[in-house]
Amino acid sequence: MTQATNPPAERRGVIEVGGKPATVIGNDVKVGEAAPAFIASANDWTPVDVLAASAGKVRILAAVPSLDTSVCARETRRFNEEAGKLDPNIVIYTISTDFPFRQKEWCGAQGIDRVHTVSDVVDGDFGVKYGTLIKERRFHRRAVFVVDPQGKLVYAAYMPKLGDEPHYEEVLAAAKAALG
Repeated sequence: MTQATNPPAERRGVIEVGGKPATVIGNDVKVGEAAPAFIASANDWTPVDVLAASAGKVRILAAVPSLDTSVCARETRRFNEEAGKLDPNIVIYTISTDFPFRQKEWCGAQGIDRVHTVSDVVDGDFGVKYGTLIKERRFHRRAVFVVDPQGKLVYAAYMPKLGDEPHYEEVLAAAKAALG
């Protein structure tokens, strides 16, 4: 007999979407915890275990609603620009629920060549484990995480509003400090 697993937490009122309280699936992660492993889709739909694929490096994980919005586009372009200035042992992933082929098209059109985009569209694994998946829209609330080479969260920030950008300098400083 198999054991039933508990469904993920659903939290209402954590963030508003369209002026109404939205439901976030999953709990927020916290600095000091082990970063939850997750599977996402690469731009060719291949499943990828992002943390295992980048093991031994510092990872910046940026959750965004959609690359096709102005704030998400600006954020991803900024991280792409910053990636060129960072130590090669720091990698940046942008995670959205956009279809993988759309991420690939968008990156090509925008010249994004240093940030890795992965899609959480298949089952929302990242969104549930990191507390970013908005149930009503099935996209992520904006958040940024930094994972050290040992797999520990050293930075976690959830933006209070979908249109708020992350504090880039804080994120980059945390990533550089995690290099040791």
